[in-house]
Amino acid sequence: MSELAVDDSATRWSVPAADVDAAIAARPLVVLLHGLGADEHDLAGLVPALPPAFLYASVRAPLPIRSPGRGFAWFPPLLQQGISADPEIVNAAARGLLTWLDRTQARARSHGPVALLGFSQGAAMSVQLLRHAPELFAGAVALSGFVAPGLVGGDEALSQIRPPVLWGYDPADPVVTTPATDRLRTFLAGHTRVDERRYPGAGHGITADEAADVAGFLSDLLGP
Repeated sequence: MSELAVDDSATRWSVPAADVDAAIAARPLVVLLHGLGADEHDLAGLVPALPPAFLYASVRAPLPIRSPGRGFAWFPPLLQQGISADPEIVNAAARGLLTWLDRTQARARSHGPVALLGFSQGAAMSVQLLRHAPELFAGAVALSGFVAPGLVGGDEALSQIRPPVLWGYDPADPVVTTPATDRLRTFLAGHTRVDERRYPGAGHGITADEAADVAGFLSDLLGP
């Protein structure tokens, strides 16, 4: 499987369509990656709590869930060892996102830095994108996420670059449980400058305190 294509028309932007090209050239870009069963409108609801100076692009995952109205997935989840995924499919989704980013940045003669913000499956995709192309991203936010198994060609470069990563989660998350959390901790510690933060009571969700910490992290990462 080479690539899972991203539908450009399904991307939700934080500015009107007529202003997107100019914003790509003038502002840092934050790519929002939703979780299983959601769509491009899901994390867009977080944008009002985030720094208004940045451009936000909420991207729809490429795989429709078979049951109508059940949203989209980046990859089929494997319910084993806390939660996991087939690395071939995760890598195909990552390549599709990188192609989407190429098309997006080509809309402007120049472009600002790029950060990633993912929740659950989207957090796994944020990590996987760093693994594929660590030089492309200023850093990432991974909320309630995990890491796909296997090796990726950019892992060694990632361990040298060590971009900042904000990792937020509830230790009692009923979806992404301890084995997956332990694997992500080990990976991030060995490849990034991770800021690990726990949010008891969040469950498999995002609290107001977590959103405020994300806003602060992005401001420090990309500028005020």
